[in-house]
Order: sequence, then C-alpha cells, then structure tokens
Amino acid sequence: MKFAKGMTILALALSAHTAFAADESVPTDSSIHVQADPALKSLLPADVVKRGYIVAGTNPNTPPTTFYKEDNKTLAGREIDIMNAVGERLGIQVQWRDTGGFDNIIPGLKTGRYDVALSNINATPARAKIIDFVGYYDASRLGIIARKDANIAPFKELADVCGKEVGAGSGTTQVTRLEDASKACEAAGKKPIKVSVFPDRPAGVQAVVSGRVPMFLGPYEGLLWQVKVIKPLTMSGEITVHDAPVSVAFPKDSALEPAVQAALNSLIKDGSYNKILDNWGIGFGAVKEAKRNQEIFQ
Repeated sequence: MKFAKGMTILALALSAHTAFAADESVPTDSSIHVQADPALKSLLPADVVKRGYIVAGTNPNTPPTTFYKEDNKTLAGREIDIMNAVGERLGIQVQWRDTGGFDNIIPGLKTGRYDVALSNINATPARAKIIDFVGYYDASRLGIIARKDANIAPFKELADVCGKEVGAGSGTTQVTRLEDASKACEAAGKKPIKVSVFPDRPAGVQAVVSGRVPMFLGPYEGLLWQVKVIKPLTMSGEITVHDAPVSVAFPKDSALEPAVQAALNSLIKDGSYNKILDNWGIGFGAVKEAKRNQEIFQ
C-alpha cells in the first residue's frame, strides 16, 4: 500500500477535525492531475458555469477515503482525488467543505449547501428517495477489526458475531447491517449482537484500541489502512456483501449529474481513475462504469 507523504501515524489513523465551519472552503492536495475535455464542459449547468466552481461536501476523518493531512488544514484521499479529477476533466474548480459530521451530509444536499457530497456514501434504495447518486467504487467488501491480543479467529460472516459486541459509525449502512444480522441471530435461536454506535469511524477505532469494544465494522479499505498504521489492531472479519457502489451524492434531480457521470466514465476509460485507486492501495474496488440512480440497482 502506498501512503501519502508527510503523514504521521496519528493523523492517518485517527484524523478528526472540527476547526472549519461548513461554509468555508478547505484546501486540498491531489495525487494526480488530468486534462480538461471541452466537450464535457458543455454538459455543465449554466448556473454552475457562471458561479465558476462546484461545491463538494465531505466528512474528513477516514483515511484513505478523505482526511486532513499533517498540517491539519489540507484535505487528501481517494474522494478528494476523484472529485478534483472530475472537476479538472470538466474544466471547472471544485471547492470543498467540511460537513462537520456524516449526519450533516444529506441535509446539506437537500438544502442546496452542497452540489455534491463524497464521504463513503453507499447508494441505497431508501436514500435514493431523497438524494441522487452516481456510483464509482465497489463497496462489496466490509471489514471487522479487533485487537491482535483478543485472538479472535478470522471469520467471513456476521453470523459469527452473534452474542458479541460490535461497533459501527453513526448514520452508516453498517449500523443497519448489524441490526439486521442481530435479528437473524435471534431468529436462529442465538444471542443478539450488541450494536454500539459511535459518532464516526475514528471514535470506534479508538474504542477498539482502548478495549472499550471488542470489534468495529466498517468499509474494508478504510479499516485495512487502520490496521497498517495502528499496530495493536488486526483484521478479524472480512465480510462480502452485495451493496450498491459507493457514490457521488447529489440533491434530487440535480442538473449536474450528467456532467459528473460523463467525467467519471472518461476518467475510467483513460486509466486516470485506476491510477487514483492504486495510489491509495485500493484498486480492488474499481468499477468498470459509473452508473447513475436506478441503473445502479439493476
């Protein structure tokens, strides 16, 4: 895995930041840059072209997805690289906002505070009723971390954690998945899963490190990063699911969607997309096409 330069282990593992207000633009650092395609710029809505930039929201505390670098003010990560490359391909600037929490993302989209949002957001039928999506990353692999000294035997199914305590991040699909698995445990005559909900992934990871909870469930690529930099941790569970992809999220019926989808597919076609994922050591999640809204679920 290739780590970004200039990062401390603490910043990589448990980055959390609250200094920026949601409406302030946050600087970013991209690992690659791409050329603009004038034909694609013609797809941009007139109001966005007149404004001169796209407003993107993110919850930056989960490397390698989105996080603050060692200077504690510059954003980096997979989703920064992806959306900045989309902007460059479209010939328009992307301005980033720290949403101050994952739970603020959908309300921010609905009120028009953000044109797009990228924060490991799974497209789901329930969310699709209130926001729109363009998928760009395969989220079919989840991980469960634990302390190495807990000596938990590696497992592949959530049925293996019946009767145990597992943490997950507030507002994520992992909470729902654990709750559903807990019901299945009880239906099978087993003890339920105790689901502990944390404000975000860093809080949950720290709870495992400190021994407050034995395990934490989250996106595989993010937890793989954590176990690389936090030596007491190990990947105990590797769960294969059949979720729709992680997506760029939009307000419902956003006129910006065709442009972003076209730019993503252009980046996939010329190999820039794969270079971004490989830079973060997560090329296993590459998709062959960026699909939009109901196409995602077919």
